[in-house]
Amino acid sequence: MSIPSLAAMFKHTCEKYPGKAGYMYKKKSSYVSIPFSEIHEQVELLAGGLASLGVKKDDKVVILSENRIEWACTDYAALMNGAATVPIYSTLLSPQIKFIVNDSDAKIIMVSNLHQFKKIKEIDSEIPKVENIIVLDSISEKHPKMITYNDLLETGKKFLEDNKDYLKKSISKLSRESLATIIYTSGTTGIPKGVMLSHGNFLSNIEGGLNAIPVSEKDTFLSFLPLSHVFERMVGHYLAFQIGATVAYAESIETVAENLQEVKPTIMTSVPRLFEKIYAKIIDSLEEGSSVKKALFNWAIGVGKETIPYRQKNKALPLLLIFQGALANALVFSKLKERVGGQIRFFVSGGAPLSKEIGEFFTAAGLLILEGYGLTETSPVISVNRLDKYRFGSVGIRLDNVETKIADDGEILTKGPHVMKGYYNNEEATKEVIDEEGWFHTGDIGHFDEDGFLVITDRKKNIIVTAGGKNIAPQYIENLLITSRYIEQALVIGDKRKYCAALIVPSVEMLAKFTETKNIANASTVELLKEPQVIDLIFEEIKDVTQELASYETIKKFILVKEPFSIENGQLTPTLKVKRKVVEETYKDEINDLYAE
Repeated sequence: MSIPSLAAMFKHTCEKYPGKAGYMYKKKSSYVSIPFSEIHEQVELLAGGLASLGVKKDDKVVILSENRIEWACTDYAALMNGAATVPIYSTLLSPQIKFIVNDSDAKIIMVSNLHQFKKIKEIDSEIPKVENIIVLDSISEKHPKMITYNDLLETGKKFLEDNKDYLKKSISKLSRESLATIIYTSGTTGIPKGVMLSHGNFLSNIEGGLNAIPVSEKDTFLSFLPLSHVFERMVGHYLAFQIGATVAYAESIETVAENLQEVKPTIMTSVPRLFEKIYAKIIDSLEEGSSVKKALFNWAIGVGKETIPYRQKNKALPLLLIFQGALANALVFSKLKERVGGQIRFFVSGGAPLSKEIGEFFTAAGLLILEGYGLTETSPVISVNRLDKYRFGSVGIRLDNVETKIADDGEILTKGPHVMKGYYNNEEATKEVIDEEGWFHTGDIGHFDEDGFLVITDRKKNIIVTAGGKNIAPQYIENLLITSRYIEQALVIGDKRKYCAALIVPSVEMLAKFTETKNIANASTVELLKEPQVIDLIFEEIKDVTQELASYETIKKFILVKEPFSIENGQLTPTLKVKRKVVEETYKDEINDLYAE
């Protein structure tokens, strides 16, 4: 039976699994569970509370909060009223928040704590359409528009007692065409645009995803990506809820390693940055280990890699490889698996390209990473690798309810029930990306290989065309560079220049260890990055990890920068994508000097 709306899906799951744990959160020193029946009750009271404030169909409710159970409950409660939620990253500043609140015509804002409340208070006179501010935590601040979360639940209880059939009638009016959310793009190239996604957009993506990858109510998800991120919203929020799985919320990005041990999840979605950090730590600890430890680890990884072609084709392993694999697991891989909780069936990676080398490394160790691809505008998944059909360096095979094709200029186009309704209040921008035949133009360049796997080359706007006319995809080179344990981040440049260069953010921790071995005197980070032996080391690392590149793709020069690209300095989006224009503008003098030499 086709599910008509996300609100209907929520109600169905709660009634099917009343006593089962729906959510888990950290309370003091341990995780506690909340059953679906309790979640159901809280969401209905909250929906009644929103209705008492006048929230109705197509109204906009802003959620400005870190991940927590109340985030999820507010989302479902707003949907029950026919309203659309507008998630805002908790890291955004007041001016950015003001733009989204005003552009979305929001009348309600839910904030998590005093820190987020102060951001709203700062712009209070500039967001005239906002009628109420709901605060989750108890705070001492007062405001005429403020109402506490607990008070809203009490108000909702009274409202529903007086309007007994309200929720049933409200949910029955929803369809797959109803607006569910407006998600503002993170703005790597300009002013954010409000992506309108319907109930049907998400439901179609859930259905396509479940046909591609088997998950069930027995699974436990660890949720750490911001729920404002469409990838986490669809997979770790809606999809997990539909199947009755348990979702455990990580305390923060910094505590993920600890929370993995506590929750022992079976599935986790992530962006590549997490895997890059884990990989770097493993390689670092290996380099510091004995020659015997290093040899054993390399042997085990070699065995793991030998099994991959068999697993990719779903073929039985030879007996000798079965024996070697069991030994490698007992001696090496079991310890690595314990570091991520010991129960992981697979990871799903999205949001940015995953290095082929890192994907192969984890899979060899028995920790399969299924890389997928999509955009906010496609709610989000277009394609994904499968448990029994995966290829490193690809983003998998399209979902079965999604159409894809490659345009004459190499751009990936997609069409289907996953494509957004359009950009809010921006018809012109909508027409620029959705053509008359309904094809959404992704802005990504790619191709299908002989087996139908989609391979992404780069963003169309990122492609470097050198002065010699060579087309170069920087993301691929950057993914090679960060496999060096001495390189934390990298940005390749060279558009309209004679050759490629790079901005390199080195691993200060690893450089400190290197200088110890070379008896280089203690120095500040700035002095360290000028040290000739450090410069030579980075250049050798660059040459080592980019050996396979064509001569015109190789990095001829580089700049070592002391400050990492971050959200705080405006060089990363909240989804951890590098704002290339911002970084290049920040270092324009150094870049000009580099090419002038």
